[in-house]
Amino acid sequence: MAKQESLKEKTARGLLWGGFSNGIQQLLNLVFGIILARKLSQADYGMIGMLAIFSAIAACMQEGGFIAALNRKKEVTQRDYNAVFWMSIMTSVAFYVLFFITAPLIADFYSQPELTALARYSFLSFLCVSFSIAPRAYIFRNMMVRQSSIISIVSVLLSGIVGIVMAECGYAYWGLATQQIVFTLSVSVLNFYFSGWRPSLHIDLRPIREMLGFSSRLIVTNIVTAANTNILSVLLGRYYKVHEVGNFTQANKWNTMGHSLITNMLYSIAQPVLAKTDDDRQRQKHVFRKLLRFTAFVSFPVMLCLALVSEEFIVILITEKWLASAQILRVLCVAGAVMPVSYLFSNLLITRGHSSTYMWCTIALCAAQLLCVGLCVPYGIDSMVMAYTGVNVAWLGVWFAFAHDEIGLTLWEAVSDVAPYVLLSVAIVYATWLATSPINNMYASIVVKVLMVGVSYCVLLWLLRSTIFREAIMFITKKKIG
Repeated sequence: MAKQESLKEKTARGLLWGGFSNGIQQLLNLVFGIILARKLSQADYGMIGMLAIFSAIAACMQEGGFIAALNRKKEVTQRDYNAVFWMSIMTSVAFYVLFFITAPLIADFYSQPELTALARYSFLSFLCVSFSIAPRAYIFRNMMVRQSSIISIVSVLLSGIVGIVMAECGYAYWGLATQQIVFTLSVSVLNFYFSGWRPSLHIDLRPIREMLGFSSRLIVTNIVTAANTNILSVLLGRYYKVHEVGNFTQANKWNTMGHSLITNMLYSIAQPVLAKTDDDRQRQKHVFRKLLRFTAFVSFPVMLCLALVSEEFIVILITEKWLASAQILRVLCVAGAVMPVSYLFSNLLITRGHSSTYMWCTIALCAAQLLCVGLCVPYGIDSMVMAYTGVNVAWLGVWFAFAHDEIGLTLWEAVSDVAPYVLLSVAIVYATWLATSPINNMYASIVVKVLMVGVSYCVLLWLLRSTIFREAIMFITKKKIG
């Protein structure tokens, strides 16, 4: 029992640190995002948005699923970490050379000659981040959430300042590219500092072969996920104008900031905690259900509230020139609400060692997304975004089916864990929309809407005696978690 309590406290502490860290990061991203969006144009964001898929795919290849693979191993040695370190560097160099050579082809695909030089510069971030993979795996495996939080906050702060200074000096999209490079460089340096781990010059890649069976499937899966996440940017860049890509990129940025607040909290603890209960299926199911309830408890009110205030949020913060992105953001927030739940289900499959199942499920999801979004190209951006959102929501049923096979999670259990928070969030957001519709002042509207949703949600959860809500309050106020 003592061991279980220790794990419970560690999980709660990890979630608290993750929430604090991500809250600070998103606040910084909010401030920097407002300043940059006011100074830069839709076309500037569109140029960077067109390259997003290539950066994401390269990041998946160089990480190689090794962080998850090292986390699953019962015993990890210096030899294992060292092999991952050198493999990551060699992979990133190979990818940078490949993308450097093919940059003109990327520019031709989008009919934007300026992308050649921008791509070659932006992709330097591949080289920077490769140095952080092994020390980050060490921090992740040992649940060093506080250190990870400091790394993220400092990196966001430094890169944001650089981006703003360059935008002020008139460097346009070059400032956004530099911001990304500075961020990855800071992450690498700080991961080395806080992990305390150091590589050796002896290169022995034999441990990679032991991890490759598991990690190779994660590589494929992560590449497909990256392609799926950025498929709209690619199609928009191919068939629509640069400023329209910029509007989508802006909306997607704020949506990602919202749902990543929850997924990044889970990232620090979900896999390590589930891995520690892997030998006890019932206990793992109990831990998973608690994480599922917590995820729904946070994700749905946050994202649906963001959808509710999307127009006021966009116009007040980044001016009316971005108004077209507000409608896109409103729809994307629905997909953003289910993203953390999907992330938790996928982490369960990875922890259970079924990276192949995870891979094929993600490939099928990407195929469904591509088919539905592709069919909507002639009907405009709004139709494409709605198709993308619809497939993401529907795919929760597929994730549940695999969770049922792995830990015996029943449909009733999954629904009873998630539905109360979904229904309560939808009801409160709808009632707030009706009550505030007569308000014409945008500043008053956004304040009243956020307060109504937040206060109503907390009060109703307290009156309904929500266990997750009460445990969160108890932990924050330092009372004993029962």
